[in-house]
Amino acid sequence: MLKDIPCGEVTEDHVGSSITLAGWVHRRRLHGGVVFIDLRDRSGLVQLVFNPDTPNAYQVAEQVRTEWVVQVKGLVRRRPEGSENPALSTGAVEVAVDEAVVLNQSLTPPFYINEESDVDESLRLKYRYLDLRRPTMQANIQLRHKVVKYIRDFLDTKGFLEIETPILIKSTPEGARDYLVPSRLQAGEFYALPQSPQQLKQLLMVAGMERYFQIARCFRDEDLRADRQPEFTQLDLEMSFVDEEDVLSLTEELYLTMMRTLVPGRNVPGPMPRITYDEAMARYASDKPDLRFGLEMSDVSDLAAQTDFNVFRAVLNSGGIVKGFAVPGGGSYSNSALRELEDFVKERGARGLAHVRLGTEHSLDDLTESDVRMASGLNMHPQWAAQLARQMGAEPGDLMLLMAGAPHAIHAALSALREEMGHRLGLADPNTLAFAFVVDFPLFEWDAEEERWNSSHHPFTAPDDDQIHLLDGNDLGSIKSKAYDLVCNGSELASGSIRIHRRELQEKVLRLLGYEDSDIQERFGHLLEAFDYGAPPHGGIAPGIDRLVAILAHAGSIRDVIAFPKTQRGTDLLFGSPSPVSDAQLRELHLRVVE
Repeated sequence: MLKDIPCGEVTEDHVGSSITLAGWVHRRRLHGGVVFIDLRDRSGLVQLVFNPDTPNAYQVAEQVRTEWVVQVKGLVRRRPEGSENPALSTGAVEVAVDEAVVLNQSLTPPFYINEESDVDESLRLKYRYLDLRRPTMQANIQLRHKVVKYIRDFLDTKGFLEIETPILIKSTPEGARDYLVPSRLQAGEFYALPQSPQQLKQLLMVAGMERYFQIARCFRDEDLRADRQPEFTQLDLEMSFVDEEDVLSLTEELYLTMMRTLVPGRNVPGPMPRITYDEAMARYASDKPDLRFGLEMSDVSDLAAQTDFNVFRAVLNSGGIVKGFAVPGGGSYSNSALRELEDFVKERGARGLAHVRLGTEHSLDDLTESDVRMASGLNMHPQWAAQLARQMGAEPGDLMLLMAGAPHAIHAALSALREEMGHRLGLADPNTLAFAFVVDFPLFEWDAEEERWNSSHHPFTAPDDDQIHLLDGNDLGSIKSKAYDLVCNGSELASGSIRIHRRELQEKVLRLLGYEDSDIQERFGHLLEAFDYGAPPHGGIAPGIDRLVAILAHAGSIRDVIAFPKTQRGTDLLFGSPSPVSDAQLRELHLRVVE
């Protein structure tokens, strides 16, 4: 080894010892003829001291610059009194260097590595190998390692087997587009990269493995956002002979113990609440609610029906609703601030935003016209405003925000507005991890554009036992499923379900989703045939690793917790991919590019 000990592990226990270190020059300073260098490796920093009375080492110190790679040998000693640095684990000591060697020089980096600075993300991704040297990125990647290691150790103690599944599989789309890989040996045929190992892990349950997990690489050709990548990592987990509560209890134990072990300073309330899908949508307008604050929704369609406000009347007459929430202390918001909020929701698909502002002069029982300011066109008596306030849980001095439309059309904007106000008001404690399970999702959702039913989760999700008979009726939208999500701070971290394990039920669900019998056999015949050989009841869950680590690291994007991510356009700026390939490669794969 070129070093005896990592830089960040030099402590007072080593005082008086001669040690050899190696790393990168983090910072260099000249003070009173003495050169001070902070030497960095993955473990942290240690201060080196170069005195003129060690001329060979001192000459090296004079020429090195930041990010040069050096090896040094010297004596560990306590820092002079008053010069200690309590912010560093090595802050009580320094190394007096008597030998130094330059292992490699470095060009001037395109951005600062030895300090946190605002760097354009494109530049960071182009020089990712330099970006990964920055302390924040080093900490993020190390945190990711600890999360994955904890998961592996935990599941091993619970009797799970880690089993790898293929990356080259058959294309059986589960919602997003597949990434396709052309076959050289079978002309005109393709593999697909797995969107998840869903069918493979179900086959492992048929195979009698009973408890399987995998840190799985998954691929989806979909539009990207801050929390999405074309390739991502998830914990894939499946169990036999279990019901829904077994899966949720195991997941809860894993997450609560992991959080309290890896991030002990965070507030992690437990046990995790179970919230039904219907309750989540009614109270928070979201199936992944942020539970760190209230700002709960109220359906006020009954009071809206008493108005002559054209927007409300038109929506209610077409079967829509009027819904919103109260903002504590928001009664003093200016017209310009309210226009800003209206622009915010319009950017998220809403047609508008109505409001009622309450003054602080009188109680709700004694409101006067001067106490109430309403959106243009909403000219109602103060007593109506008082009724609205009571129904929405508002007090004098509060602001009530209202949106009208079909529930599916306004929920996304309402939820985004709720989260925005929660952050603006400082209600979302960044130190709290508010986990919850959302359960009882609908089995199907109607696609008005395609005029067909789709699976809310995926087509292998089991319906509620008491509602299987509804599959023969016309009210498919009312059927609940045995699907569940794990959410935290407004993000979905995991999705899972109890699976269908009987062939006849699986075929019925696939037919309801519009698959012809020939399609069912072509796409899912292997799974259905396996069910004929004694498939046990089984279920599982698939938590995302990237999103979890991003939340734990306070990262704004999952790209900050992935070593080599793609941009939001799906490109790799470091390698320059995707890229054209040669005509010879295309011919081998029986392909040609059509303009």
